[in-house]
Amino acid sequence: MNSRIEKRQNKKKRKGLYWIGGIILLLLLLVAGYLFYLYNKIDDTVDVMHNPLERDEDPDRQKELKAIFKDKKAINILLLGVDEREGDRGRSDTIILMSMNPKTNSMKMLSVPRDTYVNIPGRGNDKINHAYAFGDVELSIQTFEEAFDIPVHFYARINMEGFQEGIDALGGVTVQNNLDFSQDGVHFPKGEIHLNGTDALKYIRMRKEDPRGDYGRNERQRNVIKSAMNKVASFSSLTKAGNLLDILGDNVKTDLNMDRLKSLFSDYRGTRKNIESIEISGNGQYIGSVWYLVVPDEEFARIHDEITTHMEAK
Repeated sequence: MNSRIEKRQNKKKRKGLYWIGGIILLLLLLVAGYLFYLYNKIDDTVDVMHNPLERDEDPDRQKELKAIFKDKKAINILLLGVDEREGDRGRSDTIILMSMNPKTNSMKMLSVPRDTYVNIPGRGNDKINHAYAFGDVELSIQTFEEAFDIPVHFYARINMEGFQEGIDALGGVTVQNNLDFSQDGVHFPKGEIHLNGTDALKYIRMRKEDPRGDYGRNERQRNVIKSAMNKVASFSSLTKAGNLLDILGDNVKTDLNMDRLKSLFSDYRGTRKNIESIEISGNGQYIGSVWYLVVPDEEFARIHDEITTHMEAK
């Protein structure tokens, strides 16, 4: 029993890392549209990253997406942070929906715990992160859409090994730290501090010394995200462009093409001005010998309503 508890605790620690890593790498995705104007290599990188799905062959879907961008409607991007090793497809350790509404310049960010108990089409009830192992990105999207009744317009599959590289490629991040603490041999004093990739990883992992627990850690994660977003929004360094593009090409697959990446940067980057995180409430319990997060139907409905209202706001 103790070993099971320790495993769950370790998973929770990793979730913070995966979550922030996914956001940072998506931000690099957004800046790719801007780099297009600065660095010709972007064409090659986007070709490497671009990975359309079977559903993208549907002309009706493409017509719908074209209208969404034309009218600057809200879009939902599903982030799948995947820890893949040689000979193993891996699982989606991070599942995050970013709902971006350019009309209100706001973003809703839903982080889905990997142990969430859902129906995986064709497989039955299981942990939501197993959908990736069973059917890759296509089944992950299908499972999410069915569980939450929320459309996924695009996806970004991210290899989480790129986290530290992503922070370093941006030149690090500067945050206002409200708690004096140490983590893994590094001291983080109160006040404004600058973090490189390695230190940023340690900074967002700390939870035990924080009197607010997970809430304090989540606040640090948001601060790192906001700092990174501001850097991306003002990014203009040609000297770093090649490095950023290499990181993208090595770590990201997406069905966003060049034109849509450009639209994201020009029309949707203002959504960073108002970011609100959504947390899922559920009860951890064993079903048989496996631990799951069981989420009530009312909670799925609440999240559906909140995201839908956000998307329709003007």
